[in-house]
Amino acid sequence: MHRRLATALTTSTLALVTVLGAASAAEAAPADKPQVLASWTQTSASSHNAWAAARAHQSAWSGYGFDWSTDYCSSSPDNPFGFPFSTSCARHDFGYRNYKALGTFSAYKSRLDSAFYEDLKRVCAGYGGGTKAACNSTAWTYYQAVKAFG
Repeated sequence: MHRRLATALTTSTLALVTVLGAASAAEAAPADKPQVLASWTQTSASSHNAWAAARAHQSAWSGYGFDWSTDYCSSSPDNPFGFPFSTSCARHDFGYRNYKALGTFSAYKSRLDSAFYEDLKRVCAGYGGGTKAACNSTAWTYYQAVKAFG
């Protein structure tokens, strides 16, 4: 009796492990997730635009398990002095959160911070004269803050 019970339990346990293992493999993110993440976190305008398009259609990327959450510019103003920095902050959050989830954040922090600064400077490029100078100065301050404390 004990031998049959032990055999039945072993068989059931193996079947359960097989089912759970198959479910985990099916739920795993695609193998190209790191490449997609890298393509959306570069310093270029094209990288920013690709990320923004993906952000607008997050459901198309649901199988990748990306963390799209954001608190924008954290405890700093999202639109300091009227400069719209919130989207730049959202992309920065995206990079931080997703590289942390992959366990590779420290290797990419510097690039993420640089991409953030380039995004902010692109915002400032839309202004002229003293307003542009003020925007660039604010962008530099935000960049230095994330570089030091991010």
